[in-house]
Amino acid sequence: MSQKQVLQQQLKQTLSPQQLLVIGLLECPLLELEDRIKHELEDNPALEEGVTEWESSDDAIQAESFDETDKNDASSADEDLSQLAEYLSEDELADSGYEPMSGASAATDFMFTNFSEEADFTSNLLEQIRMLDLSEARLQMGEYIIGNLDTKGYLDREVSLLTIDYNLQYNQQATETDMFEALTDVQSLDPAGVGARSLDECLLLQLERKPFTPSVDNAMRILEECYDLFTQRHYDKAQAQLQLTDDEMRDAIQEITRLNPHPSNGFSETGYEKNNVVIPDFIYDSETGVLQLNNQSIPSLKVGESYVQLFQDFSGNAANRTPDRRAVVQFAKQKLDRAKSFIDAIKQRETTLLSIVNAIIVYQKDFFVQGGETLLKPMTMKDIANLSHYEISTVSRAVGNKYIQTNFGIFPLKYFFSEGMVTDSGEEVSTREIKALLKEMIDSEDKKHPLPDEKLCELLQQKGYPIARRTVAKYREQLGLPVARLRKSF
Repeated sequence: MSQKQVLQQQLKQTLSPQQLLVIGLLECPLLELEDRIKHELEDNPALEEGVTEWESSDDAIQAESFDETDKNDASSADEDLSQLAEYLSEDELADSGYEPMSGASAATDFMFTNFSEEADFTSNLLEQIRMLDLSEARLQMGEYIIGNLDTKGYLDREVSLLTIDYNLQYNQQATETDMFEALTDVQSLDPAGVGARSLDECLLLQLERKPFTPSVDNAMRILEECYDLFTQRHYDKAQAQLQLTDDEMRDAIQEITRLNPHPSNGFSETGYEKNNVVIPDFIYDSETGVLQLNNQSIPSLKVGESYVQLFQDFSGNAANRTPDRRAVVQFAKQKLDRAKSFIDAIKQRETTLLSIVNAIIVYQKDFFVQGGETLLKPMTMKDIANLSHYEISTVSRAVGNKYIQTNFGIFPLKYFFSEGMVTDSGEEVSTREIKALLKEMIDSEDKKHPLPDEKLCELLQQKGYPIARRTVAKYREQLGLPVARLRKSF
């Protein structure tokens, strides 16, 4: 039996723990960042709230060299610890803290008067899941899923992709099965339907919590077996397929129509949140041209002074270099390294976000100055990546689940991204402009004789937009508008 030896070369990119930390913080919207900082302050005693204050002195914190006896007796760990003072100099300590950019509080004063201070949808879900008896890993995945829910309470990402991103961010090896189990935990929270990946799943999750009745059972059958017929209002066909009587069909439809298609709205009705509140991550004033992070609620951070004192005592006094003391200092070094890494990651997040959002403002200058959806230019992630000099993946993470307050309202950052189309006159227009025109046409149509997609396509083409019928149908669906048959009124 012959044996073959095969040499295979693989190219693999590995991210450092610091890079993973930066990526994780970059994805966090404002409320999630507050929660992340709170947990870090609780977990790491070397990280403290407050502004770093170090007196100017010629006696900056420096590690004194061990004498020859100490060098012979000390372990390599001591040598590593003595080098720690390289970043414990006065200049480094002064720069080791984080303080939110000045001026943000003044800009946010007027904003907070318009928003509720009650706990938001995401925070309440996080509180609920932390009350479940879950392992640390399972809880972390559940929290990650909650952070990826959209404003309606849906999970609009594939579980496979979610698993990959989770493993990348937290340096874990979770499987899709693990993530599905965590998703089950999220779907068990209130309100019923949260964490659904589609409308039919959302409605089914709500029906599953209802006491069993024939009408509930028939409603579930409709959603499971005849969902397309139901959404298209072909009730007679669904009834025939399921062999239901007129009364059974009517009762089942009533059960479905009583359900809440938007779990987040149902949550607010329970009293957790009375208003749909969006707290912007950025504030831009077109009159002054000033862009600011909304960081009023973000605390200043610094390295704990008591930990710094440990190194002063250890490196400056040979009598303190006992084995027990060495172990304490080694532990302190780990916590101090973690604190500095977290502070550096917060600073990098701030710099990256401001650079990317500023690039969006520059690209969409007309909109931010004058307002109006029709002023938006076609813009892709690649355009902003080129303008801001960041990778496309970084831009994508930076704009996800974040909002900006402008003089014309509050908008999600992804609102400004759209594909383009060249008109018959050679002008490049945003697909948002086409959607706005399409909505205007449908709103002004004769409701007794609504315009089918073919007619809408024809009218748009007459206006100079070379668009296909299937594209019209896609834009109409994205606008949440039904087909002509369902828009007809008598």
